[in-house]
Amino acid sequence: MSALSKAVFAYRLRWKRRRLLFRAFRKRRQLSSIIDRTPQIAAQDVLLFSTVRNEAMRLPYFLHHYRNLGVRHFLFVDNGSDDGTAEFLMQQEDVSLWQTDKSYRLSRFGVDWVTWLQIKFGHGHWCLSVDADEILIYPHHTTRTLPALTQWLDQHGHESFGALMLDMYPKGPVGDEVYTPGDNPFETLRWFDGGNYVMQKKRTFKICGFKAASVHDCFSKTVRNEHRHWAKFHWSNGTADTRMSAQRIRFCLGGSITFMMTTEVNAYQVFCCTRSSSI
Repeated sequence: MSALSKAVFAYRLRWKRRRLLFRAFRKRRQLSSIIDRTPQIAAQDVLLFSTVRNEAMRLPYFLHHYRNLGVRHFLFVDNGSDDGTAEFLMQQEDVSLWQTDKSYRLSRFGVDWVTWLQIKFGHGHWCLSVDADEILIYPHHTTRTLPALTQWLDQHGHESFGALMLDMYPKGPVGDEVYTPGDNPFETLRWFDGGNYVMQKKRTFKICGFKAASVHDCFSKTVRNEHRHWAKFHWSNGTADTRMSAQRIRFCLGGSITFMMTTEVNAYQVFCCTRSSSI
C-alpha cells in the first residue's frame, strides 16, 4: 500500500469513527438510568459493557466467570427484558444498569448504546464489550487475570487485541440438552468444528473467522464473524509472543440458547479488550 493510499484509508477511518461516535451521542437520550454505581469505579479497573435482553439464564455464570477474570465493574443496557434480567442485575453490587425499549436493530444491535457508555465511563480504562452469551478465555486465564494481561499490553504499546471465534456444542441433538443457570457450560459443550477456519489479510489488519460448510443454526451469523480484527498473544513464564491465540467460543445449547466466548475487536468501535480513549 502506497503512502497516499494509507493516508486516504486513515482519513476515511477517522471520519467513520467520528460519524459512529456522533450516532452514539445522539442515542444517549434513549437510555434511562436504573441504578448507577459508577462512582465505585477505580482508576485501573477493567470494565465490562453489554446489552442484554431476557438473559436471566446466562447471567449467573457470565458474572461469575468475568469476576474471576478480574472485571471490577459491569455496565449493562437492558433492552426490554421481561424474564427478571433487570431485577437480577439490580441486586449485583458491581453492576450499573440502564434500560431502553428502543429498537435494538436501529442502535446498530446495541453498539450505539454501549459506545455512549464507554465514552462517558470508559475513558482511560480497558473495556471488555461482550454479549451475555460470550465468554472470554485466553492462555492461562485461570491463573493470570485480565489486569495482568492489560498491564502486559500497556507495556508493549498495544491498545486492543482480538481472537478467533470457536463454536461449541454438545454431543448429539442440540435440543436434547438441559442447562441450569449458574452451571459451567463447558461441562456439556465439548465439541467444535475442526476445519473451515480462514484467515486473510485486509488492508492493514488481518481478519479471521469460520465459513460453514453446511447450514446450521449456530452459524447463522458467520458472515459477521468474518469482519473482526484478529490477533494472537501467548503467555509463557510471564513473556508473550505470537504463537497462540485467545479464543472466543460460542456455545450452542437447546435451540436458541447459546454461550459464546469472545475477544472481538471491531474496526471502528471500542470493543472487547480495548483501552478507551478520548473522542
